[in-house]
Amino acid sequence: MISQFFVLSQRGDNIVFRDYRGEVAKGSAEIFFRKVKFWKEDGQEEAPPVFNVDGVNYFHVKVVGLLFVATTRVNVSPSLVLELLQRIARVIKDYLGVLSEDSLRKNFVLVYELLDEVIDFGYVQTTSTEVLKSYVFNEPIVVDAARLQPLGPAAIFMQGTKRMPGTAVTKSVVANEPGGRKREEIFVDIIEKISVTFSSSGYILTSEIDGTIQMKSYLSGNPEIRLALNEDLSIGRGGGTIYDYRSSSGSGAVILDDCNFHESVRLDSFDMDRTLSLVPPDGEFPVMNYRMTQEFKPPFRINCLIEEAGQLKAEVIIKVRAEFPSNITANTIAVQMPLPKYTTRASFELEPGAVGQRTDFKEANKKLEWGLKKIVGGSEHTLRAKLTFSQESHANLTKEAGPVSMTFTIPMYNVSRLQVKYLQIAKKSSSYNPYRWVRYVTQANSYVARI
Repeated sequence: MISQFFVLSQRGDNIVFRDYRGEVAKGSAEIFFRKVKFWKEDGQEEAPPVFNVDGVNYFHVKVVGLLFVATTRVNVSPSLVLELLQRIARVIKDYLGVLSEDSLRKNFVLVYELLDEVIDFGYVQTTSTEVLKSYVFNEPIVVDAARLQPLGPAAIFMQGTKRMPGTAVTKSVVANEPGGRKREEIFVDIIEKISVTFSSSGYILTSEIDGTIQMKSYLSGNPEIRLALNEDLSIGRGGGTIYDYRSSSGSGAVILDDCNFHESVRLDSFDMDRTLSLVPPDGEFPVMNYRMTQEFKPPFRINCLIEEAGQLKAEVIIKVRAEFPSNITANTIAVQMPLPKYTTRASFELEPGAVGQRTDFKEANKKLEWGLKKIVGGSEHTLRAKLTFSQESHANLTKEAGPVSMTFTIPMYNVSRLQVKYLQIAKKSSSYNPYRWVRYVTQANSYVARI
C-alpha cells in the first residue's frame, strides 16, 4: 500500500507529487532529500534504496538522474515497491518518449493521469502500457531529445556507433510522428550486467551474468514476432568450463543457469529450435531475464600493487587491460580504490599522451578515483599514485587498502555470447518491411579486484 509518490530532481526540486492516502506529512519530500543529501556528505556511500525516518518507510530508485520515491507507514515488501517504481518510470517513458525533468514538467497533466490509473487509493492497479492506452487518451507534448544530456540507457547506444538512429529510443509509443505517420520499427536490446571478483593474483573467484532481452515495439497492428536465439543454448548447469578463451564469439554452447519469460511469450517451439513467439504489447518490456554463473572471459583485467616507498609514503600502481576485440570501445569507465585511513595526500601520474582521463583523491572518505572516457579493445592503461601518510603503518598495507572496483559500459558487445539469430515479423503485405534493430550492451554490476 503506497501513501505517497513523488519525483525529485538532483537539486531536490519537487517535479511530481501525488498523495494517495493522506497518512504521511506533506513535507516528506524535503525530509527524504535532506536525508539522502546528508548521507553522502557524511562521507558514506549512496543512501540505501529503503530507509525509515520517524515511522515512515522511504523507497527510492534513481532513473536518468531523477529520484522516483514512494512512502508508506505500512510494512510492505521492499522489492515489490522498488519494482513498482521502476515500472512507473518505464510507463512514463513509454508515453513521453523522453524521461527528463523538462518532459515531466511539460506533460504534468498526462503524468498525473497515468499515476491515478496506475495507483488507486494506494493500491496498484496496472503498470501495463497496453492496458493504460484504453484509459489514458492525452497526447504527450514531445520534447526534443537532441537538447538533452544523454543520461539514460538510450545514451549507451548512441556512443561510438552509427548502427542505430539517435532518435530510436526517445519516441513515444502513443504519439504519431508529424503528418500522422508512424515509422514501423522494433528494437531488441540484449543488456548484460556482469559481476566478477578477482583474487590478488588475478584469478577469477566468482563470476556471474544477469541479463535481459528488452523489446520496444513501434509496429502498428501488433503483428506476431518470432525471435530466434542460439541453437546450442541450454538451460541448467551442465558443469565444466565451456568457454573458448581465445574469442568471445568462439565455438561452444551457451549455458544459462536459469531464465524466465514475459507473459506474452509462447514457448511452443523453444525446446526444439530455440525460437520465441510473441505478440508484443505496447511499450518497453523484458522478453526474457536470464542468469549465468558459468566461467566466461571477463572484458577487463585489473592488476593493482601497493607498497611502501619510504617513511610515511607509499606507491599505488593500477593497470587495466581490455580483453575484448579492438573494434569494440568501452565508455564511461570509473575505477575506485579505498586508501588507508591515515592517507593525507595523493599525487597522480598518468601514462604519456593520456587523453580523456581524470584522477581525484576524495579526502572525506579516503578514496582514489580514476575516470577514463573510453578504452579501445586490446589496449592497456596504467595509473601511478604517490601517497603521503600522517602516521606510520603498523600493519600490512594491502590489508588497509582496496579492493579496486570498476564500472563501465561496452556497447555492441556481450560476454555470454547469447545472440538473436533472426527477428521475424508476420507480414501484413508483400511491401511490409519494418526496420529491425538488435543491439547489445555489457555493463558492470560488481567488478572487483582484491589486492
